[in-house]
Amino acid sequence: MTTIRALALRHTEVTMNLICSYFNKCSPANALKAFLGLALAIFSIAACAQPSGVTGLESLENFVKNSKSGRAAFSQVVTSPGRDGQAAKSKTSSGHFEFLRPNRFSFVYKKPFEQSIISDGQTLWLYDVDLNQVTARQLAQALNGTPAAVIAAAADLKALQADFKLTPLPDSAGLQWVQATPKSRDGQLQSISVGLKSTDKGTELAVLEILDSFGQRSVMRFSQFEVNPALAAASFNFKPPAGSDVSRQ
Repeated sequence: MTTIRALALRHTEVTMNLICSYFNKCSPANALKAFLGLALAIFSIAACAQPSGVTGLESLENFVKNSKSGRAAFSQVVTSPGRDGQAAKSKTSSGHFEFLRPNRFSFVYKKPFEQSIISDGQTLWLYDVDLNQVTARQLAQALNGTPAAVIAAAADLKALQADFKLTPLPDSAGLQWVQATPKSRDGQLQSISVGLKSTDKGTELAVLEILDSFGQRSVMRFSQFEVNPALAAASFNFKPPAGSDVSRQ
């Protein structure tokens, strides 16, 4: 394995650790579950900040009801704190994501290496193109006990409030901000901060910041956000490529 590939794999490991909100170890199965927490932030918390006159919880409920699908490009920077006198280290990746309610979404990383996280509504798939490796898990099991279970299955906000403390933050850089802090301290996730902007087409996700208990920070910036694009359920289907190494959890 080349040094560059090894560094890229370490970048992926760090990213997985950052978004593991309820687990002490980040195995491939836990990494899949962790992306559901990220999906929660994208699919639901994105409506918590709105102009005065509408509360965050009311906006969240409206977003859940009215945003049936979405799509955007993203860039991601994962920064690990410096240790033993060394400077902090950062890794950058980019790609695009889509979602279609209920329970369908995909994160497709294009640079520096291709990886995909896809939910077809029943199974959650993690696919590393270069390694030709696939990890699959039943979505119902992956959703259990994660914040995404709330947005995927519940019709109200009670379960979300049971797992997270939602706190509006001051506007900054032209964006409205909300912080989601886990009430459980069993996992690695310390907080999720979400930056949003309101447009004539609805509330758009602009920035997602994830901070873990080790001081590692992941910042995802979204662009070309589309609210309610026409997406077919079949576009989220995934079939492991011929010859790939498939692990089913």
